[in-house]
Amino acid sequence: MEEIAGEEVDGNTPAPALPPVKKSNENNSSWGRLRRFNSLESQSFKQKQLDSGTIMQLAFQSIGIVYGDIGTSPLYTYSGIFPKGIKHNDDILGALSLIFYTITLIPVIKYVLIVLQANDNGEGGTFALYSLVCRYAKVGLLPSRQAEDRDVSNFRLELPNSRLRRASRLKSELESSQFAKYFLLFVTMLGTSMVIGDGVLTPCISVLSAVSGIKEATSSMTEGRIVWASIAVLVFLFLFQRFGTDKVGSTFAPIVIIWFLFIGGTGIFNFIKHDPSVIKAINPIYIVYYFKRNKKDAWISLGGVVLSITGAEAMFADLGHFSVRSIQISMCSMVYPPILLAYLGQSSYLRKHNLDVGDAFYKSIPGPMYWPTFVAAVLAAIIASQALISATFSIIQQSLSLGCFPRVKVIHTSIKYPGQVYIPEVNYLLMLACVAVTAGFKTTVKIGNAYGIAVVFVMTLTSSFLVLIMVMIWKTHILLVLLYVLVIGSVELMYLSSVLYKFDQGGYLPLAFVAVLMSIMFVWNYVYRKKYNYELENKVSIATLKEVASNSNIRRIPGIAFFYSELVQGIPPIFKQYVDTVPALHSVLVIVSIKSLPISKVPVEERFLFRRIDPRGLAVFHCVARYGYTDQQNESESFERTLVEKLKQFLEDELWSPSLVAGNNGEVSNNDDKIESVSTNGEVSNNGDRIESVSTDSKDEVVEDENKREMIGKEIELVEREWEVGVVHLMGENEVVAKKGSHLGKRVLIDYAFNFMKRNLRQRYEVLDIPHKRLLKVGMTYEL
Repeated sequence: MEEIAGEEVDGNTPAPALPPVKKSNENNSSWGRLRRFNSLESQSFKQKQLDSGTIMQLAFQSIGIVYGDIGTSPLYTYSGIFPKGIKHNDDILGALSLIFYTITLIPVIKYVLIVLQANDNGEGGTFALYSLVCRYAKVGLLPSRQAEDRDVSNFRLELPNSRLRRASRLKSELESSQFAKYFLLFVTMLGTSMVIGDGVLTPCISVLSAVSGIKEATSSMTEGRIVWASIAVLVFLFLFQRFGTDKVGSTFAPIVIIWFLFIGGTGIFNFIKHDPSVIKAINPIYIVYYFKRNKKDAWISLGGVVLSITGAEAMFADLGHFSVRSIQISMCSMVYPPILLAYLGQSSYLRKHNLDVGDAFYKSIPGPMYWPTFVAAVLAAIIASQALISATFSIIQQSLSLGCFPRVKVIHTSIKYPGQVYIPEVNYLLMLACVAVTAGFKTTVKIGNAYGIAVVFVMTLTSSFLVLIMVMIWKTHILLVLLYVLVIGSVELMYLSSVLYKFDQGGYLPLAFVAVLMSIMFVWNYVYRKKYNYELENKVSIATLKEVASNSNIRRIPGIAFFYSELVQGIPPIFKQYVDTVPALHSVLVIVSIKSLPISKVPVEERFLFRRIDPRGLAVFHCVARYGYTDQQNESESFERTLVEKLKQFLEDELWSPSLVAGNNGEVSNNDDKIESVSTNGEVSNNGDRIESVSTDSKDEVVEDENKREMIGKEIELVEREWEVGVVHLMGENEVVAKKGSHLGKRVLIDYAFNFMKRNLRQRYEVLDIPHKRLLKVGMTYEL
């Protein structure tokens, strides 16, 4: 039993028997020559696997997850457009025309036809766009890129195109500009923060709008009672999150479909009964007349029009659960028509009842349909909230992989849908924020002002990234890029200017959320990068590691030790601290580097990248465990079991390879970021190209190969034997302080802000689910 700083380690804890690895000449190594696709091919491949029945099923399920927000927007849009009442009856036509063209231009043309194509192997959202840019240009701020990363199946994308020169020039400018790298990261953080702010405001405005409809049935429901009833619904909603959202699509889809049937049917009824002439609003000339009559007030009212497209971003953010085709089908067939009919019917009703604009939705419902519609509205509001809360969990999970968010526990709630996650700390903070906003603002008008800013900011940032992708990755014709900027970009900027005008009327709220969230993200990312660079500058060289491992004064004790690090290019300095404190190494030592790739998922068979640290016989290995930003790290399958199996496979591949050596005999070169990979079919793959095996006619070489085979065989036996003895997890518990002479701002960031978050959040071993009894933590102080 060993003990350091109060942490106990049971080095003799028995491990379950490890199944033997099948000896084969097939290339099943994760680091061998890998089959590669570009991401368009892999996306196409994925789509080919989905038959029409599966696509229709996904389209049905998407209705229950993606469209709750945009589907409940008729509850509050007109009250947001006309907060002071309708001044001219034809203003209704102008507002309806604005709503029609806004919904057609942004959700349908922009998102359904264009943005969905910019997915990252099926994943969407701001972070997915940033990851695409990071893969095709070296704009990441961490120096952790490896040539071997490009061998992951869905990592690369090459598009032969005559416009390659312009794309290459833009890529070169981005890579050479430090400002551009920081700016892209800033924009990504901004978009992430806005989506989280959206996750706070969506439940507030959706639930409050739906519940407020009950005052049409009884006058005893005062504003205060409506607020408290809404808070009760919100608390129930957030308490429900811990059960996961595995069946949310199939369960909620019928409810949302019923909701769409209600609003579409009510729209048709009101259209026929009140004023069918509103159909002429399809002529955009009424927008011109609207602006001529109202001038500045018309421009201000655009902030209310934005409410009609809330939730459009969810089509892209939740893409990973479905497919491009299924989202396109569901939006165009089941969502777009009933929403337009709902606005058409409300407009017809308001033409005859101008004074009801504040409660246009519920006032326009026929009497017998009131209670069914009210119940459907409350359920649809809960579903709309669920979608944005889930999206918030997902985007925080993605931010963790970039080192842009403090460590939190990510719980995967579904085996069937890997992207569905739950984060307890974030869930309860969101609940407190929603309760505070609902209790403080009380009305949907003020919340709508705040909501509009969050919605338009996210859309504008998505367009900015999309233009970059069009030029650099898609290599789109410059005229089409300019057309997108002039049409969609200018419309979004006009809406953004309008919602910012209402800054003092509640619009400050999402910006306050963003300020707090970005401060947290900036502090964490700043110190995270400082720590990484410190370890890189003070890393233990391979020569020093060989010297330590072969030192006769260093005792080798039974068992396998995993020494965890985020450093990819070498051994972290804390390893030397451990050896100096405890002059003993386990019989098998694996330096495990946890690395996040700018990609959604890394196939399990390509996750582990091994190399041995020579001389042979020391049984010291380096393993890079690569994860995508949606991959689950604390998997149900034991991480240590999987890693030992892959280590055995690595050795088996060497054993059964016709040629054991290549270049420097399979050893690690002095260049720490270079990994030589020996494949099982006798090929060596550094860059994915085939290298023929070197024939060996010399008897001496044959004898040398046989000796090495014998040594590898003994290593395999050693790994199996030590696995049965037990595994110990070694993890650095480093403290960070600002070095002497640092300016005040740096000392505040590192000594106070970062360390406060670190002390009050989860430790890395908790996130990885490492057993406490087999964990040993080594302390060291970094002066940054």
